[in-house]
Amino acid sequence: MQLSILQKHHSSTQAGHLGQEKTLKLVKWDFRWSRMTQFIKADVSYCQQFSRNKNIHNKKYGLLKPLPIPNGPCIFLSMDFITQLPLSRSFNSILVIVERFSKMAVFIPIISSITSLDLAHLFIKNIVSKHGLPSSIVIGRGSLFVSLFWTNLFQKLKISRVLSTAYHPERVNHILEKYFWMYVSYHQDYWNTWLPLAEFSYNNLDHYSANQPLIFTVYGRDPQFDSAHITQDTLAVKLSTEIQSVQQDVKRELEVAINRFKRYADESKASPPVFNPGDMVWISSKNIK
Repeated sequence: MQLSILQKHHSSTQAGHLGQEKTLKLVKWDFRWSRMTQFIKADVSYCQQFSRNKNIHNKKYGLLKPLPIPNGPCIFLSMDFITQLPLSRSFNSILVIVERFSKMAVFIPIISSITSLDLAHLFIKNIVSKHGLPSSIVIGRGSLFVSLFWTNLFQKLKISRVLSTAYHPERVNHILEKYFWMYVSYHQDYWNTWLPLAEFSYNNLDHYSANQPLIFTVYGRDPQFDSAHITQDTLAVKLSTEIQSVQQDVKRELEVAINRFKRYADESKASPPVFNPGDMVWISSKNIK
Protein backbone atom coordinates (compact mmCIF):
# COMPACT_ATOMS: atom_id res chain seq x y z
CA MET A 1 0.00 0.00 0.00
CA GLN A 2 2.74 2.45 1.00
CA LEU A 3 4.82 1.62 -2.08
CA SER A 4 1.79 2.14 -4.30
CA ILE A 5 1.17 5.55 -2.74
CA LEU A 6 4.80 6.54 -3.15
CA GLN A 7 4.89 5.39 -6.76
CA LYS A 8 1.87 7.54 -7.54
CA HIS A 9 3.36 10.64 -5.86
CA HIS A 10 6.97 10.20 -7.03
CA SER A 11 7.50 7.78 -9.93
CA SER A 12 4.44 8.43 -12.06
CA THR A 13 4.53 10.66 -15.14
CA GLN A 14 2.43 13.27 -13.35
CA ALA A 15 4.72 13.32 -10.30
CA GLY A 16 7.94 13.63 -12.31
CA HIS A 17 10.45 12.06 -9.89
CA LEU A 18 10.65 15.04 -7.54
CA GLY A 19 13.06 15.24 -4.62
CA GLN A 20 12.58 14.04 -1.06
CA GLU A 21 10.97 17.14 0.43
CA LYS A 22 8.60 17.78 -2.47
CA THR A 23 7.53 14.14 -2.65
CA LEU A 24 6.94 14.11 1.11
CA LYS A 25 4.83 17.24 0.86
CA LEU A 26 2.66 15.71 -1.89
CA VAL A 27 2.04 12.53 0.10
CA LYS A 28 1.21 14.45 3.29
CA TRP A 29 -1.73 16.11 1.56
CA ASP A 30 -3.68 12.83 1.70
CA PHE A 31 -1.83 10.27 3.82
CA ARG A 32 -0.14 9.72 7.18
CA TRP A 33 1.57 6.65 8.65
CA SER A 34 4.27 5.79 11.16
CA ARG A 35 7.85 6.65 10.11
CA MET A 36 6.50 8.01 6.82
CA THR A 37 9.25 10.64 6.48
CA GLN A 38 12.08 8.12 6.84
CA PHE A 39 10.36 5.71 4.44
CA ILE A 40 9.86 8.29 1.70
CA LYS A 41 13.33 9.84 1.97
CA ALA A 42 15.01 6.44 1.88
CA ASP A 43 13.02 5.31 -1.15
CA VAL A 44 13.60 8.54 -3.10
CA SER A 45 17.34 8.40 -2.37
CA TYR A 46 17.47 5.04 -4.19
CA CYS A 47 15.51 6.30 -7.21
CA GLN A 48 17.87 6.10 -10.20
CA GLN A 49 15.81 8.49 -12.33
CA PHE A 50 15.95 11.17 -9.62
CA SER A 51 19.67 10.65 -8.91
CA ARG A 52 20.52 10.81 -12.61
CA ASN A 53 18.78 14.13 -13.26
CA LYS A 54 18.86 16.06 -9.99
CA ASN A 55 20.74 19.34 -9.73
CA ILE A 56 23.84 19.21 -7.56
CA HIS A 57 23.76 21.95 -4.91
CA ASN A 58 26.48 20.73 -2.56
CA LYS A 59 30.00 22.14 -2.70
CA LYS A 60 32.13 20.78 -5.51
CA TYR A 61 34.46 18.00 -4.43
CA GLY A 62 38.21 18.42 -4.50
CA LEU A 63 40.23 21.01 -2.60
CA LEU A 64 42.67 23.22 -4.50
CA LYS A 65 46.18 21.83 -4.87
CA PRO A 66 48.50 24.68 -5.91
CA LEU A 67 51.41 23.87 -8.20
CA PRO A 68 54.84 23.93 -6.52
CA ILE A 69 56.47 27.34 -6.32
CA PRO A 70 59.53 27.62 -8.62
CA ASN A 71 62.90 28.43 -7.07
CA GLY A 72 63.54 31.15 -9.63
CA PRO A 73 62.47 32.58 -12.99
CA CYS A 74 62.34 30.73 -16.32
CA ILE A 75 62.16 27.25 -14.75
CA PHE A 76 58.41 26.57 -14.84
CA LEU A 77 56.18 27.90 -17.63
CA SER A 78 52.54 27.65 -18.62
CA MET A 79 51.21 27.77 -22.19
CA ASP A 80 47.70 28.36 -23.43
CA PHE A 81 45.73 29.99 -26.24
CA ILE A 82 43.39 32.95 -26.42
CA THR A 83 41.25 32.30 -29.48
CA GLN A 84 38.43 33.68 -31.62
CA LEU A 85 39.93 37.16 -31.88
CA PRO A 86 39.16 39.45 -34.85
CA LEU A 87 41.33 38.63 -37.86
CA SER A 88 44.45 40.82 -37.95
CA ARG A 89 46.84 40.28 -40.89
CA SER A 90 46.01 36.54 -40.96
CA PHE A 91 46.25 36.17 -37.16
CA ASN A 92 43.19 35.30 -35.09
CA SER A 93 44.66 33.85 -31.89
CA ILE A 94 47.40 34.50 -29.33
CA LEU A 95 49.78 32.01 -27.79
CA VAL A 96 50.30 33.08 -24.17
CA ILE A 97 53.40 31.80 -22.39
CA VAL A 98 53.61 32.72 -18.71
CA GLU A 99 56.70 32.41 -16.53
CA ARG A 100 55.15 31.03 -13.36
CA PHE A 101 57.61 32.51 -10.85
CA SER A 102 57.22 36.16 -11.80
CA LYS A 103 53.99 35.78 -13.90
CA MET A 104 55.83 37.62 -16.69
CA ALA A 105 54.21 36.76 -20.03
CA VAL A 106 55.06 36.50 -23.72
CA PHE A 107 52.32 37.16 -26.29
CA ILE A 108 52.74 35.58 -29.73
CA PRO A 109 50.20 36.16 -32.53
CA ILE A 110 49.23 32.94 -34.31
CA ILE A 111 46.54 31.51 -36.54
CA SER A 112 44.17 28.98 -35.01
CA SER A 113 45.12 26.36 -37.62
CA ILE A 114 48.80 26.39 -36.61
CA THR A 115 50.51 22.99 -36.73
CA SER A 116 52.37 21.30 -33.88
CA LEU A 117 55.67 21.74 -35.73
CA ASP A 118 55.16 25.48 -36.31
CA LEU A 119 54.16 25.89 -32.67
CA ALA A 120 57.39 24.19 -31.61
CA HIS A 121 59.42 26.56 -33.81
CA LEU A 122 57.74 29.56 -32.15
CA PHE A 123 58.50 28.12 -28.71
CA ILE A 124 62.19 27.67 -29.57
CA LYS A 125 62.44 31.11 -31.20
CA ASN A 126 60.69 33.09 -28.44
CA ILE A 127 61.56 31.13 -25.29
CA VAL A 128 64.41 28.62 -25.65
CA SER A 129 66.68 31.00 -27.59
CA LYS A 130 66.34 33.68 -24.90
CA HIS A 131 65.92 31.77 -21.64
CA GLY A 132 66.97 28.17 -22.25
CA LEU A 133 64.89 25.06 -21.66
CA PRO A 134 62.39 25.10 -18.78
CA SER A 135 62.09 22.19 -16.38
CA SER A 136 58.31 21.99 -16.49
CA ILE A 137 55.43 23.37 -18.57
CA VAL A 138 51.77 23.52 -17.58
CA ILE A 139 49.76 23.21 -20.78
CA GLY A 140 46.12 23.21 -21.78
CA ARG A 141 44.31 20.12 -22.97
CA GLY A 142 44.02 21.23 -26.59
CA SER A 143 44.81 18.74 -29.33
CA LEU A 144 48.09 20.48 -30.22
CA PHE A 145 49.60 20.17 -26.75
CA VAL A 146 48.55 16.56 -26.22
CA SER A 147 49.59 15.47 -29.71
CA LEU A 148 52.15 12.72 -30.23
CA PHE A 149 54.62 15.30 -31.62
CA TRP A 150 54.60 17.42 -28.45
CA THR A 151 54.64 14.34 -26.25
CA ASN A 152 57.81 13.11 -27.98
CA LEU A 153 59.31 16.62 -27.97
CA PHE A 154 58.91 16.94 -24.20
CA GLN A 155 60.48 13.52 -23.73
CA LYS A 156 63.47 14.34 -25.95
CA LEU A 157 64.07 17.69 -24.24
CA LYS A 158 63.44 16.21 -20.77
CA ILE A 159 60.71 18.75 -20.00
CA SER A 160 58.03 17.68 -17.55
CA ARG A 161 54.54 18.19 -18.99
CA VAL A 162 51.68 19.04 -16.61
CA LEU A 163 48.15 19.11 -18.01
CA SER A 164 45.96 21.87 -16.57
CA THR A 165 42.76 20.78 -14.85
CA ALA A 166 39.83 20.65 -17.24
CA TYR A 167 37.55 23.73 -16.96
CA HIS A 168 39.90 25.24 -14.34
CA PRO A 169 42.39 27.43 -16.20
CA GLU A 170 44.99 29.33 -14.22
CA ARG A 171 43.91 32.61 -12.68
CA VAL A 172 46.40 34.54 -14.82
CA ASN A 173 44.65 33.23 -17.95
CA HIS A 174 41.41 34.88 -16.82
CA ILE A 175 43.26 38.16 -16.27
CA LEU A 176 44.99 38.03 -19.65
CA GLU A 177 41.84 37.11 -21.56
CA LYS A 178 39.95 40.09 -20.12
CA TYR A 179 42.97 42.30 -20.82
CA PHE A 180 43.16 41.19 -24.45
CA TRP A 181 39.48 41.60 -25.20
CA MET A 182 39.56 45.18 -23.87
CA TYR A 183 42.75 45.85 -25.81
CA VAL A 184 41.61 44.24 -29.08
CA SER A 185 38.33 46.15 -29.08
CA TYR A 186 40.33 49.35 -29.69
CA HIS A 187 42.60 47.91 -32.39
CA GLN A 188 40.30 45.43 -34.16
CA ASP A 189 41.94 44.54 -37.48
CA TYR A 190 45.55 45.44 -36.59
CA TRP A 191 45.93 44.32 -32.99
CA ASN A 192 48.93 42.11 -33.85
CA THR A 193 50.97 45.25 -34.69
CA TRP A 194 50.52 46.56 -31.17
CA LEU A 195 50.89 43.23 -29.41
CA PRO A 196 54.54 43.81 -28.34
CA LEU A 197 53.50 47.04 -26.58
CA ALA A 198 50.57 45.25 -24.97
CA GLU A 199 53.04 42.65 -23.71
CA PHE A 200 55.30 45.34 -22.28
CA SER A 201 52.38 47.12 -20.62
CA TYR A 202 51.25 43.91 -18.95
CA ASN A 203 54.75 42.98 -17.77
CA ASN A 204 55.26 46.47 -16.36
CA LEU A 205 52.24 46.12 -14.07
CA ASP A 206 52.64 45.49 -10.35
CA HIS A 207 51.88 41.84 -9.67
CA TYR A 208 49.33 41.15 -6.94
CA SER A 209 51.65 38.81 -5.01
CA ALA A 210 54.86 40.88 -5.12
CA ASN A 211 53.62 44.48 -5.34
CA GLN A 212 56.23 45.28 -7.96
CA PRO A 213 56.46 45.15 -11.78
CA LEU A 214 56.95 41.72 -13.35
CA ILE A 215 59.93 43.03 -15.33
CA PHE A 216 61.65 44.10 -12.10
CA THR A 217 61.17 40.62 -10.63
CA VAL A 218 63.04 38.99 -13.53
CA TYR A 219 65.69 41.61 -14.37
CA GLY A 220 66.14 43.38 -11.05
CA ARG A 221 65.45 46.89 -12.38
CA ASP A 222 62.61 48.99 -13.68
CA PRO A 223 62.43 49.49 -17.46
CA GLN A 224 63.84 52.77 -18.77
CA PHE A 225 61.66 55.15 -20.78
CA ASP A 226 64.22 57.94 -21.07
CA SER A 227 67.84 57.28 -22.12
CA ALA A 228 69.01 60.26 -20.02
CA HIS A 229 68.25 58.28 -16.88
CA ILE A 230 70.49 55.37 -17.82
CA THR A 231 73.66 55.15 -15.74
CA GLN A 232 76.67 52.83 -15.85
CA ASP A 233 77.47 53.23 -12.13
CA THR A 234 75.68 50.06 -11.10
CA LEU A 235 78.18 47.27 -10.46
CA ALA A 236 77.51 43.75 -11.70
CA VAL A 237 77.95 42.30 -8.21
CA LYS A 238 75.46 44.72 -6.72
CA LEU A 239 72.97 43.99 -9.48
CA SER A 240 73.35 40.25 -8.99
CA THR A 241 72.77 40.59 -5.24
CA GLU A 242 69.72 42.75 -5.79
CA ILE A 243 68.23 40.27 -8.27
CA GLN A 244 68.71 37.39 -5.83
CA SER A 245 67.14 39.41 -3.03
CA VAL A 246 64.17 40.36 -5.19
CA GLN A 247 63.62 36.77 -6.26
CA GLN A 248 63.65 35.60 -2.64
CA ASP A 249 61.12 38.28 -1.73
CA VAL A 250 58.91 37.29 -4.66
CA LYS A 251 58.95 33.62 -3.68
CA ARG A 252 57.94 34.51 -0.11
CA GLU A 253 55.15 36.82 -1.25
CA LEU A 254 54.02 34.27 -3.85
CA GLU A 255 53.60 31.65 -1.12
CA VAL A 256 51.35 34.06 0.79
CA ALA A 257 49.32 34.90 -2.31
CA ILE A 258 48.86 31.24 -3.31
CA ASN A 259 47.78 30.28 0.21
CA ARG A 260 45.28 33.15 0.19
CA PHE A 261 43.95 32.10 -3.22
CA LYS A 262 43.68 28.46 -2.07
CA ARG A 263 41.79 29.51 1.06
CA TYR A 264 39.26 31.48 -0.95
CA ALA A 265 38.92 28.72 -3.57
CA ASP A 266 38.38 26.03 -0.93
CA GLU A 267 35.50 27.96 0.63
CA SER A 268 33.33 26.74 -2.26
CA LYS A 269 34.78 23.22 -2.31
CA ALA A 270 34.44 20.13 -0.12
CA SER A 271 36.85 17.29 0.56
CA PRO A 272 36.20 14.45 -1.90
CA PRO A 273 34.35 11.39 -0.54
CA VAL A 274 36.20 8.10 -0.18
CA PHE A 275 35.29 5.51 -2.80
CA ASN A 276 36.21 1.84 -2.67
CA PRO A 277 36.67 -0.60 -5.56
CA GLY A 278 33.28 -1.81 -6.73
CA ASP A 279 31.30 1.18 -5.42
CA MET A 280 28.52 2.44 -7.70
CA VAL A 281 28.69 6.21 -8.27
CA TRP A 282 26.90 8.80 -10.37
CA ILE A 283 29.11 10.90 -12.67
CA SER A 284 28.07 14.37 -13.80
CA SER A 285 28.04 14.73 -17.60
CA LYS A 286 27.85 18.55 -17.47
CA ASN A 287 31.21 19.14 -19.17
CA ILE A 288 31.26 16.03 -21.36
CA LYS A 289 30.83 16.88 -25.03
